[in-house]
Amino acid sequence: MRRAGLYESVLKPLVDHGVALVVLAIVTPLMLLVAFLVRIRLGKGVLFRQERVGQAGRPFSIYKFRTMTADRRLRTVPFTDPERRRNHKDQTDPRHTRLGLVLRALSLDELPQLLNVLRGEMSLVGPRPELAVVVDGYEPWQHARHQVRPGMTGLWQISGQRGAPMHAATALDLDYVDRLSWRTDLAILVRTMPAVVRRRTF
Repeated sequence: MRRAGLYESVLKPLVDHGVALVVLAIVTPLMLLVAFLVRIRLGKGVLFRQERVGQAGRPFSIYKFRTMTADRRLRTVPFTDPERRRNHKDQTDPRHTRLGLVLRALSLDELPQLLNVLRGEMSLVGPRPELAVVVDGYEPWQHARHQVRPGMTGLWQISGQRGAPMHAATALDLDYVDRLSWRTDLAILVRTMPAVVRRRTF
C-alpha cells in the first residue's frame, strides 16, 4: 500500500490552505465581478454545485461559477452528446453562453474551487475530480488516482491533451501520484498560467 510522505501528509495541506487564503483574498474582487455578471446575464444561481469523486473515493460537492443557460434542461432540442459528461469543457455544447465560454476559456469558472481547497476536499495541484458516473466505469487500476486529493490544476491541464476526456488521461494522473513532491507541484503551478493563456478560444 502506498504511504504518503511528509510533504504530502503535512506540508502540502498547509501550503494548500495558506496559498488558497492568500489567493482568495487577492481574487475576491474579481470573483464578485464574475458573480455579478453571471447573475445579470444568466439569472439566479450564480454557483454551480456538482458531485465529484475525491480522495479515497469519497464524494464531495465541487463549486464552479455557472456557465450555462438557466433553462438548459428545457431546451426543445437537448444536447445529447454521449460524451458530454466526460468532456467537461466541450466548447461545442450549445448550452454554453458567450459569457460562459469566456469564463471557461480563462478558467475563471473554477475560482470557487478555492473554497473546496480550504475545506480540505481538494488540493491546488492533483488529478481533476471526476463524476461518479465516470468513475463507476473505471477499471480497477484507474482508481489509483484517488490515492491523493484532487486538484484545481494538474498534469492534464498543462499537457496539451485537454481536448481529450479527463478519464482518458489516467496515465498522467498515475504519473503524478508516483512523482508527487513539492518540485512537481511547483512545476505544475508555474506552467498552469501559460497553459491557460495558450488555450484561449474566444
